[in-house]
Amino acid sequence: MGNSFGHTFSISTFGESHGGGVGVVIDGLPARLAIDLDHIQEQLDRRRPGQSRLTTQRDEKDLVEVLSGVEDGASTGAPLAMLVRNADARSGAYDHLRELYRPSHADFTYDAKYGNRSIAGGGRSSARETIGRVAAGAIAMQLLDALAKRRDTPAPRIVSWVDQVHEVTASVDPALVTIADVERDPTRCPDHDAAAAMTIKIEQARRDGDSLGGAVRTVVRHMPVGLGEPVFDRLEADLAKAMLSLPATKGFEIGSGFGAITMTGLTHNDAFVPGDDGMPRTATNHSGGVQGGISNGEDLVFRTAFKPTATISSQQDTVTVDNEATTLAAKGRHDPCVLPRAVPMVDAMAALVLADHTLRQLRNDVL
Repeated sequence: MGNSFGHTFSISTFGESHGGGVGVVIDGLPARLAIDLDHIQEQLDRRRPGQSRLTTQRDEKDLVEVLSGVEDGASTGAPLAMLVRNADARSGAYDHLRELYRPSHADFTYDAKYGNRSIAGGGRSSARETIGRVAAGAIAMQLLDALAKRRDTPAPRIVSWVDQVHEVTASVDPALVTIADVERDPTRCPDHDAAAAMTIKIEQARRDGDSLGGAVRTVVRHMPVGLGEPVFDRLEADLAKAMLSLPATKGFEIGSGFGAITMTGLTHNDAFVPGDDGMPRTATNHSGGVQGGISNGEDLVFRTAFKPTATISSQQDTVTVDNEATTLAAKGRHDPCVLPRAVPMVDAMAALVLADHTLRQLRNDVL
């Protein structure tokens, strides 16, 4: 019930933040795909806690175990299951929350819906659930590479970075930025000056017992033409669902996004020009690489907004489970800003959408 994502290439995540572990089951993965476990672990290392002073200091190595679906280094065509065991859960640190609801968390809504909630770490609502998504996203990236190689075309290349933290905005050229640029700084912002300012802001927020939000921008280069299934499975619609399913997300825009409101049709339309490869190109990319819900071959460009981390150590008003007014100053380990660790999560969800739509398109015998 809501724990699965995807149509042809689908995933189901499982586990809780303070349970035995978290993981994912992938269904629809073709057989005989070479599985690079090191690449999966690299992506999980980008997501894991404790990787810098800007993130939560929960000490988890997040080592991946493959439980099924792989034999002799290749996929078998059966469901592929992966597990990451929890090693540094401290459930007792949440005992003071048993009789109250944390502001802007899932405590009240889960209690109202299910009649119970996971006191320790938020259970399924915790960002730790995204481990399964990142592991599956790494498989999706490998699948995209293999399918592109079979067609003798460049594989889509996904690059996400921290574009904004609070009021600090980066200046980055989406056509030139690389993953190496993104990984040079713990903020995952490739603009050196903006990264330095973001670091100061994040560290000050931690000292103040507060938190910050921001935005991740993504570009996907080497996009094939034709991905997207109108009407309800438009490419941007599935991307929006993918991104807004991530914890702490509050907004999604593609191409010109909300900026299109202030433009006219004449200034917003992407004029077609002859392409060097015999296919039309567009002179601009206000559409963000998608027209009519289908990719047009231009770079896919979108932006995902994340709210400030809900867990803060400053005192806040709240209520008890009996609806009585009280206050809370949260304890424990948390990110003062989720943006640096959100980057690999966005990458993974983008890869899952593209892998799913690529396999769907292959059924049409067009690629």
